[in-house]
Amino acid sequence: MSLPFILLLVGILTVVGGIIWLRLHAFLALTLAALLVGMLTPVTLLERYHVEEKGVSIEEAKKLADKNVGTRVAEGFGRTSAKIGILIAMAAIIGTCLMESGGALRIVRSFLSLLGEKRAPEALTGSSFLLGIPIFFDTLFYLMIPLARALAAQTKKNYVLYVMAIVAGGAMTHSLVPPTPGPLVVAGELGVDLGRMIVGGILVGLVGMTGAFAYARWFNRNHPMELRTNPNEKESKYLKLSDTPNEQLPSLLSSLSPILIPVILLAGKSLLLQFSDTLNKNGWGGLLDLFVLLGDKNIALTLGALLALRQLMKSKISSKPDLSESVKSSLQGAGVIILITGMGGAFGGILQQTSLGLEVSNFVSSQEFGSLAILVVAYFTTSVIRIAQGSATVAMVTSIGIVGGLVEQGIGIHPVYLALAIGCGAKPIPWMNDSGFWVVGKLAGFTEAETFKTFSIVIALQGICGGIAVLAFAYFFPNFLF
Repeated sequence: MSLPFILLLVGILTVVGGIIWLRLHAFLALTLAALLVGMLTPVTLLERYHVEEKGVSIEEAKKLADKNVGTRVAEGFGRTSAKIGILIAMAAIIGTCLMESGGALRIVRSFLSLLGEKRAPEALTGSSFLLGIPIFFDTLFYLMIPLARALAAQTKKNYVLYVMAIVAGGAMTHSLVPPTPGPLVVAGELGVDLGRMIVGGILVGLVGMTGAFAYARWFNRNHPMELRTNPNEKESKYLKLSDTPNEQLPSLLSSLSPILIPVILLAGKSLLLQFSDTLNKNGWGGLLDLFVLLGDKNIALTLGALLALRQLMKSKISSKPDLSESVKSSLQGAGVIILITGMGGAFGGILQQTSLGLEVSNFVSSQEFGSLAILVVAYFTTSVIRIAQGSATVAMVTSIGIVGGLVEQGIGIHPVYLALAIGCGAKPIPWMNDSGFWVVGKLAGFTEAETFKTFSIVIALQGICGGIAVLAFAYFFPNFLF
């Protein structure tokens, strides 16, 4: 085994051991792993990385290799945080404001009204899928579980289906669609345009969601469960919110705008840039310039946050909404996520500096792997890390440090597919070391065995069906859709 692979093993064991056995926070475990691997990496490997992967001169490579490990870790943390910091903060504000203003509830009720009681599971899945883009899954589940209980009490059936429908929709976008942290970091490290990542993530996510939902229907038909109650203080807050009359909720258009406007701007910019010459020739250059400006990822998400704050300010649920307190609570949660993803990016950078990308590339070449097989390697690499330590986000940012170098080496495939393969690989298989396992199990009132048969299998099927979809898209559309 070559030294870069040994250093990779040391880093992964440090992260997994720190989180599972020493009960360290993920940020601290990633920091220790980055520092340890950085200290153990010899100068010769650092010089090789800068010369062969980055293409700098030997003299410049020696200067870069002389940097101490603390500086290299800090620079990696800064680079990643610069890419994702504002985006995660704004996404957190959008999510909080949608929850507190009743906008998220309006979206769910609109889906339910459109599809009717018979299609209530589909309504829960679809609305959860959409809300999972700006709202972190744990918070989303707190909002949705009272609605699942209310529907089960009303229909006298389908409780487990309602719960699994929420998971099938809400958890899917967590690993595939920015601005959630994992896909945001992966897209940034691979240089994937966010518009393409959003479109690809939604398309693959719909396939994964459909497969998971099919299992949910089968399980509910063969293993029905009665309504369970297990309210706690935080859930009671959203239980009261779920009783809000429709006339106090914002309009559907107002509720959707903080989500759809950023998505339209980001995807629109990516799409219009493909036709820039045609647009300029036909006098539509001004439209292109507008989308280039507003479609900047930081500006687009900031516009979404401003729309969400405006919605909260006009909310009828509270006579005097405290915008300052809402932003404060949003940023407190976002700060932890930024720290974890930023240090995950730093750890990935330190791994790449061991010349791991070259070693992985040489291994792939020696095995004569095709481009599709490389996606499978990325998928299972991420899955192993996810199973070992529990966090999908940590698995994704660690995996990108392992396979990210393949892009610079040239893998004969669009990097968006590599990003999506990593996202799908972060799904299988969540178990008792995953926080989502306990959130869903405890709030739904399931035993550990029941949670594994429902939550764990649904999430695993999302990853399996999504992974198959990625391979299919990569085969039929190797240069992506646009």
